[in-house]
Amino acid sequence: MLYLWEIIKSVILGVVQGITEYLPISSTGHMILVNEFLHLNFDSDFVNTFFVVIQLGSIMAVVVLYFKKLWPFDFKHTTSSERKKVWILWSKVLVGCIPAGVVGILFDDFIDAYLYKPMVIALALIIYGIIFIIVESCHITQSMNTLEDIDYITAANIGLFQMLALIPGTSRSGSTVIGGRILGVSKEAVSEFSFFMAVPVMAGATMLKLLKCGFGFNMIQWVVLLIGTLVAFVVSVISIRFLMNYIKKHDFKAFGVYRIVLGILVIVYFGFIK
Repeated sequence: MLYLWEIIKSVILGVVQGITEYLPISSTGHMILVNEFLHLNFDSDFVNTFFVVIQLGSIMAVVVLYFKKLWPFDFKHTTSSERKKVWILWSKVLVGCIPAGVVGILFDDFIDAYLYKPMVIALALIIYGIIFIIVESCHITQSMNTLEDIDYITAANIGLFQMLALIPGTSRSGSTVIGGRILGVSKEAVSEFSFFMAVPVMAGATMLKLLKCGFGFNMIQWVVLLIGTLVAFVVSVISIRFLMNYIKKHDFKAFGVYRIVLGILVIVYFGFIK
């Protein structure tokens, strides 16, 4: 019965991961906060690893939904020109991933030890919520409407914004969307570019965590990881489709308001109630 409850918790956390990974509201922040109430009954090393590894489900959601845009080896159904565009897209994505990748490797232990705190998350939620509202209210001219319009300099600059997402509560997708919008990228293009940037960043973070812990999990821990990852995959597919449909008619202001409200609730709970 104890193990069944841990599996149920992993399902709930998988749902939270799937909903929040690609919406600009901070998946890590939500996962940490939800765990305050659920408390996975494992040691802290496994719990920290779970929060990272479960993101594999979200990665696979992007790969499945955008397979044709991301797979450069379809020699049967694509032309050499189309495959070249895929390689160019990947090269831009990798350029954008360099800043966060380097800083993440150098400061991974520091971030784990000092920044995974409720008040840090709350402040990041509020600050970036305000920034979202300001940026979307400025009506910045869109000079890049498609993925092809994003050049290497813009990709690198978006990567600098993504680096800020190493602070829990900031949101990787949120920081890249803000960066892209400030730089003049359309909502649809920057959202898709953010999805694609997630693949190498999150895959690298997952492998780093697994190598650090040496894959030393027992059977129930593997079950919890696999179920949480599968649930995250299914819910991420739904979340991505929702976001792309939503931004066709709306901007990102609602997400900014949500972040501010959630941040205030976190401060009230952890500062005055708990």
